[in-house]
Amino acid sequence: MATKPKVLPPQAWLEPRVKLARALSLLAFFALVALLCVYYLFIADLHGARPWVILLIELVPLLVLAPGMLIGSARGHSWMCFVVNLYFIKGALAAYDPNRQGFGVLEMLASLAVFCTALLYVRWRHQLNRRLAADQGA
Repeated sequence: MATKPKVLPPQAWLEPRVKLARALSLLAFFALVALLCVYYLFIADLHGARPWVILLIELVPLLVLAPGMLIGSARGHSWMCFVVNLYFIKGALAAYDPNRQGFGVLEMLASLAVFCTALLYVRWRHQLNRRLAADQGA
């Protein structure tokens, strides 16, 4: 038995949500990058390691996906959802260390914000694309 096609929300409802989710995902992304930069350059005790090397290692996964986020690619945002889970796990591990507990909680919150907003952007962007394709075909 065939299922009924899902009813898509109207275009007027989707467009502002797509813009808001994209803006919030970029804000959360840059907040996560800023948090990592501030922590590793000014706060962390790296026991003699060069802070810029550690920071570069931390930022490489995010910087690889940054162009996709900046141009508004739904695929780039969906890949960010996968990658940012590593930062959530790293933050959870840091939260158990009493010396890094505050940083760990902030990293978890920032990565959770990136994940949720990017996920909403991908969902609403695909719905809007389907709505626009349906309107052009009709």
